[in-house]
Formats: sequence, structure tokens, C-alpha cells
Amino acid sequence: MITPYFKSKSRDFTLLHGDCFEILSNFDFKFDMIFADPPYFLSNGGITVQSGKIVCVDKGNWDKSISSEYINDFNIRWLSLCREKLKDSGTIWISGTYHNIFSVANSLIELGYKILNVITWAKTNPPPNISCRYFTYSTEFIIWARKEKKKAHYFNYELMKLLNENKQMTDVWRLPAIAPWEKSCGKHPTQKPLSLLTRIILASTKTNAWILDPFSGSATTGIAANLINRRFLGIEQDSQFIEMSRNRRLELENKNKYTEYRSKLKDISIYDKYQHIDISEESLYYDLPF
Repeated sequence: MITPYFKSKSRDFTLLHGDCFEILSNFDFKFDMIFADPPYFLSNGGITVQSGKIVCVDKGNWDKSISSEYINDFNIRWLSLCREKLKDSGTIWISGTYHNIFSVANSLIELGYKILNVITWAKTNPPPNISCRYFTYSTEFIIWARKEKKKAHYFNYELMKLLNENKQMTDVWRLPAIAPWEKSCGKHPTQKPLSLLTRIILASTKTNAWILDPFSGSATTGIAANLINRRFLGIEQDSQFIEMSRNRRLELENKNKYTEYRSKLKDISIYDKYQHIDISEESLYYDLPF
């Protein structure tokens, strides 16, 4: 029997503490969407600049590269488990850099997914390149793929067009990295901005949809989901980060904080004015088995 580490009063935010490989094998539930920010395998003793200070880029042992064979096997394993947890019409988003994204793409193809887009997240405030020996790193990539090659997926084309000044949205998104107000409960070393996750979720899910994040970190996916009336299950093995996730969700119980966060996200402001809001009737009474 799986016991949640934390479940919100409204049952729209659940955290499981442990290894996603073990946990995903122990329950049967189908999600509308998955977002995954897996290890990039880039922690190699290098340095970067953060808040004006030179810091080591080592994120932890979980992010150290062992071999290309290890990386490929790791990606095949977790993507295979996630495929079993997606509805036939579901989609998955995976973030990465050149360190891991090519392995992820090859694994998706091998497992039968259909790649829909590769989003380039162009950061508007990247850290400087202190070595001055190559171009400044300012982008990350996010692969969007659906489970089945011949099964239609959901895409809110009209809303994405509205978010882009009534022009078709391209696969290059210019968004900032995390803002200071997103670190109120602490900071995860690979924390993604709410603006990025909000757009991803709005693009590919309906209201009431269930979203899974198997490497949930500080649960940015879940916070974004709850801000726009979606439901979330996150899996995290680090005790510090899962407690941070819990505290972030508890912040939203404060109505003023909830309203403040929504007001800071431009896409949500436009979404609130959007007249046609799709509702996932199928997921409305569909709840986790724990």
C-alpha cells in the first residue's frame, strides 16, 4: 500500500517520497500529461555564475555522468515506466541540454512515442560565460511527445496563439529563469520557472487533468498545475526537496498568496480572459488509488 508523503486538503496535489523506478511499478493509474526534468548528467566539476558569485555546477551524485551506456539505459527505463502511466491520448514533456536530450529523443523513438516538437527555451537572463572560450549557454530544450503515433493528442492551439499576440506560437520560447519570489521556501539546484511550466500545462491539458512528475524536485510542476486547476502527483527521493515541495503547496492555502502568484504569471492573466475553456470530463471524478 502506497502512503503519500503529503496530500492537499483538496486532493489535487499529492507527493510520494522515494525512487520513481520503484514507485511507478507499484500502482496503476493513467495520467493526461507527464512533465519530467530528469538528470542532465552535467555535473563534472565545472563552474558557473549564480547571483553574481562563482559556484560549482555539481548538483549532486544523481547528476554525475557515468557513461553513455548508463545514460541510455537510465532513459529507456524511466521512459518505459512513464509510457505505461500515460493515457493513450496523453503527452509527455522532457527537459534537457545537449548532455542528455539526444539520448532522451532516441529512447522516445525506440519505445514507440511520437515526437511532436522540440521547444527551445531561450532564457532572457542567462548566467555569463566566465571562461570566455565559447558562446554563453542560454538555452534548454524540451521535447514534447505523445504516447501513440496514431492517437490524437490535445493541443490548445487558440490559447497558445493568444499568448503570442494572436500569431502562431513557434517552438522558441523566450522566458526568464526563476524569479526571487519563486524561492520563498528555498531553491532547488535545477528549479524551473513557473512561467515555463504554466505554458506547458496550458498547451497540452484541459481543466481537471491529472499530471505526473516522476522527478518532481521542488514541485514547480504541481504548483503550476494547481494555479490553473489541474491535479498533480509528484515523486521525489530527496527528503529536503520533498519537504520544500510540501511547504510550497501549503503557501497556496493562503488566498492572498495564491492570488499574488497567479497575478505574476502573464500567461495566466490571458488564460483567465480566454472564453473557451476545455474541461476534462473524463478526469473529473478520476482519483488516485491512494
